[in-house]
Amino acid sequence: MEILQGFVDAVVGIFNSSGLTTLNWQNYVMIGISIVLLYLAIKKQYEPLLLLPIAFGMLLVNLYPSIMSAPSTEMIPLADYVKDHTGAIQYPITELNGAEYVNYPTNGGLLWYLYQGVKLGIYPPLIFLGIGCMTDFGPLISNPKSLILGAAAQIGIFVTFTGAIFFGFTAAEAGAIGIIGGADGPTAIFVTTKLAPHLLGSIAIAAYSYMALVPIIQPPIMKLLTTKKERSVVMEQLRPVSKLEKIMFPVIVVIIIAIFLPDAAPLVGMLMLGNLFKESGVVERINKTAQNELMNIITIFLGTTVGATASGQNFLTFDTIKIIALGLFAFCLGTAFGVLFGKIMYLATGGKVNPLIGSAGVSAVPMAARVSQKVGQQENPGNFLLMHAMGPNVAGVIGSAVAAGVLLNVVG
Repeated sequence: MEILQGFVDAVVGIFNSSGLTTLNWQNYVMIGISIVLLYLAIKKQYEPLLLLPIAFGMLLVNLYPSIMSAPSTEMIPLADYVKDHTGAIQYPITELNGAEYVNYPTNGGLLWYLYQGVKLGIYPPLIFLGIGCMTDFGPLISNPKSLILGAAAQIGIFVTFTGAIFFGFTAAEAGAIGIIGGADGPTAIFVTTKLAPHLLGSIAIAAYSYMALVPIIQPPIMKLLTTKKERSVVMEQLRPVSKLEKIMFPVIVVIIIAIFLPDAAPLVGMLMLGNLFKESGVVERINKTAQNELMNIITIFLGTTVGATASGQNFLTFDTIKIIALGLFAFCLGTAFGVLFGKIMYLATGGKVNPLIGSAGVSAVPMAARVSQKVGQQENPGNFLLMHAMGPNVAGVIGSAVAAGVLLNVVG
């Protein structure tokens, strides 16, 4: 009889601690959303390298919330502690209602420890290191005017920053929301952990979702703001860039940024270090490690832990809806301003610049540049805009990091 009672108690204990009793409707909704995101990542291949771990992290934290729990202390009666432990007591003792308790530390969840790399601002700069190793700044160096288009695409960040304050967000929260317009996931995460960490899940998912949807969001805006004649412009071939120019570029950029905008130095500095690894040609082993093994490891940790911040209780709020809407507005506005400045350059050069390359000023490398190429070829099959669009595209990477530094300096 005692054995049967023990078995029943064990079954009841397992049931009471299971998700069937501990999870609420919000968790189940987020589980559904995570499955949709997994479908988009696997079936549709929308930014799968980041969307898949983000979605799975979201799934994990809503199935097992303790996986993101922080370390805490458990008050154990002194007599019980002494009975189970030998040697001197190493932890503080608290007296409560005439009884003594040992403040015994408990471990946090697995993803909480991995999340510290996000919280402390470690993972995003390391992602930028890998991006630098894979980026060719040659098109930007060959056509420095591309910087204007990269800068223009960041205007959406600051317009949305103002709009978010109007919608009731604090200045710090508005800065984190506005950076979504840069279409740069690591930068959005870096800024949000500094300014509004409680919004990280919503902002990260919005940022990476819009990055994945670049081929869907951008073309209608590009076609709306340009004429068929403008979209058909064939640009002249870019001049060759010497190895010395490519080596000097990251050094000069990091000096300028670190002096005039030190808050952007962690992101821009690591981006340029990675690019120097690539262009110097003397550290091939380090270059390959940074753009492959290190990049892959950090992507796993970053994506999974960011997804794990999107628990039902944190994510399913009216503020999340506003953030997603404002993020889309920022991204569309960035694309529009890039194209409009492209039109200005088209007029200033007598029709030598195709305005479509301005849309690549957002920091979704190289997807935004490919969209410029695709839309251009739809009007003129002999048009090859990819290398021209890469100039504004890589300028957008630098521009989003600079915009992040400005926001951190102003509201941080």
